[in-house]
Amino acid sequence: MYMIVVNGQSRTCAPGRTLRELLAETGYAQRRVAVEVNREIVPKSQHALREILDGDRIEIVHALGGG
Repeated sequence: MYMIVVNGQSRTCAPGRTLRELLAETGYAQRRVAVEVNREIVPKSQHALREILDGDRIEIVHALGGG
């Protein structure tokens, strides 16, 4: 198992998991989000391709509507 940090919280992750899978697990799959891995923005088009690696620091920010 890999140790990663998601939005400041440590968690484990199985090797081979992608950002898309992580977003589904954390309830963000259907939301408009921006994802940063190790301080680099990962475009939505890359979420299914970007595998999570041991020690990755991931920040997920979701947009809120309103005015």
